[in-house]
Amino acid sequence: MSGSGAGFTNGALRPYVITKGRSRPSRNTIGVETLLVAADPPRALPLSATREEIALVRMCSQLLSLVEAAAHLQLPVSLVKVLASDLVDSGHLSARSGVPRAAQPDKQLLQEVLDGLRRLR
Repeated sequence: MSGSGAGFTNGALRPYVITKGRSRPSRNTIGVETLLVAADPPRALPLSATREEIALVRMCSQLLSLVEAAAHLQLPVSLVKVLASDLVDSGHLSARSGVPRAAQPDKQLLQEVLDGLRRLR
């Protein structure tokens, strides 16, 4: 390879190594708002676990969103999504969805309430 930037740099190679070569999670149900929590009782990670997987399971001893975990790990959300998905599949983490879209308040209704409150002044 030439020095034209066609090869991997350490920054591009490391995420590829951390996710064992995958760029997509095994589950499509994990989003940035997904809440992660470690299995209770905790399950021992395999000897092959990466330091990022170990750190993710440890920090999820308390309920933590995927995006918060990514910030703490200082890793891209897309990479942490792959790791979290693997750890959910292996039973080391549980994933809890955020508020279902159907249960979220209607934006039009909220705007009408806000407008009504402003008129009360």
